[in-house]
Amino acid sequence: MACDRTREILEGVASGRVSVDDAMLGLRMMPFEDLGFAKVDHHREVRQGVPEVVYGAGKTADQISSIVSAMLDRGVRTVLVTRLDGDKASEVARTVPLRFDHVSRIGVAGEVPGPGTTGCITVVSAGTSDMPVAEEAAVTAEVLGNRVVRVYDVGVAGIHRLLSHSDELMSSRVVIAVAGMEGALASVVGGIVDCPVIAVPTSVGYGASFGGLAALLTMMNSCASGVGVVNIDNGFGAGYLASMINRMGPPE
Repeated sequence: MACDRTREILEGVASGRVSVDDAMLGLRMMPFEDLGFAKVDHHREVRQGVPEVVYGAGKTADQISSIVSAMLDRGVRTVLVTRLDGDKASEVARTVPLRFDHVSRIGVAGEVPGPGTTGCITVVSAGTSDMPVAEEAAVTAEVLGNRVVRVYDVGVAGIHRLLSHSDELMSSRVVIAVAGMEGALASVVGGIVDCPVIAVPTSVGYGASFGGLAALLTMMNSCASGVGVVNIDNGFGAGYLASMINRMGPPE
């Protein structure tokens, strides 16, 4: 980690093993590394507690491999790559160790930490068609060191399915509600639980759903208190935010 590297440099100067000039060079390289096509933010973990996450869409496999390699070389233990496709993931895996999840389209290089908090994040999806976005949220939260419970296909068309999971919902520190169509699930969940609800509208639905806009507006106009909304199909953003909320509680 970047914070470990900073401590190593400072301790080296204190002990006389590292010269001041060498320490200055090391510290100068830490904020970011210029790869020409990307400036890798090695200081992100020091500032925010989580290393930079690589957005895979729009990047070539070679670019992703170079960024991931640079981060691993600097001591980052876990690198998260979002919005990958299978072909690109296979190319990246030829040069860096990468585990790829086809549903969430997330690749993970390095180790996956165990849960670091006592709290639980519950990811709820309205339908099976919402699973790619729900899994992006769930896998993101897991890779960031959280315990995640999945409750899928419990939309309001059969609300008894959701209510049968009341125990899991009420024991959560934060709930992520993922839904397309009219997006009513977030309001229903918000009216049941006593924790923050992160609503994720998806682009799932027929023509009048306008690619997720209908669900987005429903969630933004929720009458339930404690519901916040991220952008359409933004499972990653929901998983990251849920992790931040969960980590504010007591550690494991």
